Amino acid sequence: MVARQVPFFNYRALFESQEKQITDAVVDVMRRGAYILQQDLAEFERRLREFLGVKYAFGVADGTNALIIALRAAGIGTGDEVIVPSHTYVASAASIHFVGATPVLVECRDDHLIDPAGVRRAITARTRAIMPVQLNGRTAAMDEIMAIAAEHGLKVIEDAAQGLGSRFRGRFAGTFGAAGTFSFYPAKLLGCFGDGGGVVTNDDAMGEQLALLRDHGRDARGEVVAWGTNSRLDNLQAAILNIKFQSFAADLDRRRWLAAIYDEGLRDVSGLLLPPAPGSDPDHHDVYQNYEIEAERRDELKKHLEDRGVRTIIQFGARAVHQYEGLGLTHYRLPRTELLYRRALLLPMNTSLSDDDVQYVVDCIRGFYGCH
Repeated sequence: MVARQVPFFNYRALFESQEKQITDAVVDVMRRGAYILQQDLAEFERRLREFLGVKYAFGVADGTNALIIALRAAGIGTGDEVIVPSHTYVASAASIHFVGATPVLVECRDDHLIDPAGVRRAITARTRAIMPVQLNGRTAAMDEIMAIAAEHGLKVIEDAAQGLGSRFRGRFAGTFGAAGTFSFYPAKLLGCFGDGGGVVTNDDAMGEQLALLRDHGRDARGEVVAWGTNSRLDNLQAAILNIKFQSFAADLDRRRWLAAIYDEGLRDVSGLLLPPAPGSDPDHHDVYQNYEIEAERRDELKKHLEDRGVRTIIQFGARAVHQYEGLGLTHYRLPRTELLYRRALLLPMNTSLSDDDVQYVVDCIRGFYGCH
């Protein structure tokens, strides 16, 4: 029997850490009978706008719907191509597919984010948009992405599901392109107690389209003026997110603190490639949605940690998008991404962890590689 258990993610702790506040908020919503497009959602959208410094923010059903609605609002559809990294959750590419466009998959860099050089090589006459994915709480090199987009007249739709609060050169993930999208899945940086998502933009025309698309094409008067869908963040989840937003800045600081413990304890271990340390790159403010390492003998290390009570995962089902045979994309050859999936491992990273938990993980890894 292992004395210490370090779960990859403690879902119960999401509730237990703020039990009274959350219970009171949920009861209040139910007593008011306020479930759809009510004041709690309006308050959450205001908080999100102010936090990111954007003009429009809309709560929607989930992160995938956020991407689909953003692509539709940008006019992306049948016959178009959208460039997206293969190192991402399948939802990124699926959203492109479900608006009738074709996902064109490209490589990642050593920081595991989209490679601008790969983007440039993938542009064709049919390319209409670029979808950078802000993974693991880090924002991609958006200066290069935006320059490419401007040069070729392309839209940029950011998948920032894992990026809320991260910044590149002082600017938040999700605020660079025509629209940015977020996920509020429970294990995300800001998580509700079910599915939830958001879309933000600074563009007036995009804002108008997003408002219509997420609510059956209805305008402010309640008149149906366009084809839309039903994708609204429900008011109960918005009320929960309003509670969680109160500690969000402190939660991000906590993640950076834990990342620093990992970095201090593992930076000298041969055979590991760590994410950039907090504060090591003046262009990037990372918030560590995940702590994704690359490791020699990855599978052996994973079992070694499991035997010692430390739960880890290989992100996205241990396959890149082009490695899922059922999607018809296996013709792609992306050697950097393929190498990553032979080496990548997510260590526990969430605000329910103690410093001692993280140090225990560090000690277990050092022991595996003989670094005592």
